[in-house]
Amino acid sequence: MTKTLIFGNSGSGKSTLAKKISTDNNIAHLDLDTIAWQVTSPPTRTPIADNKFFLEDYINKHKSWVIEGCYADLLQLLTAKADNIIFLDLPVEACIDNAKKRPWEPHKYESEAAQDANLGMLIEWIRQYTKREDTFSHKTHTALYDEFTGKKERRTTNS
Repeated sequence: MTKTLIFGNSGSGKSTLAKKISTDNNIAHLDLDTIAWQVTSPPTRTPIADNKFFLEDYINKHKSWVIEGCYADLLQLLTAKADNIIFLDLPVEACIDNAKKRPWEPHKYESEAAQDANLGMLIEWIRQYTKREDTFSHKTHTALYDEFTGKKERRTTNS
């Protein structure tokens, strides 16, 4: 039984690693992007209380899981239930390179063209990682990592 949280900057490889862990261990995988945002224009965050209810239900339905995302506020709801965490703390330029090579993510974008149209905004978002102080920031991810008392790993490359 394993309960793993993976977090880091956009483009750090969270989804790729989570899919590998999920497939290799035949366990549930949740990408927090799928619950963090409401389908509105412009997109707005789902209330934390709604996410908390969903996450509690999800982890109660699955003995083993890997959950990934950049949302420290949501990850914080799960740290007491996690066996281990993996912080993908890659250099910003590596994350940008990964974002440029990212395959189409149909659970996030209606088309490959829509994803490509968002790439410029995503690259700028990635660049701001060490400058921001929000729930998506390097500062907040570092604090989450430092506060976790269980098994933890900080990776600075995707290899």
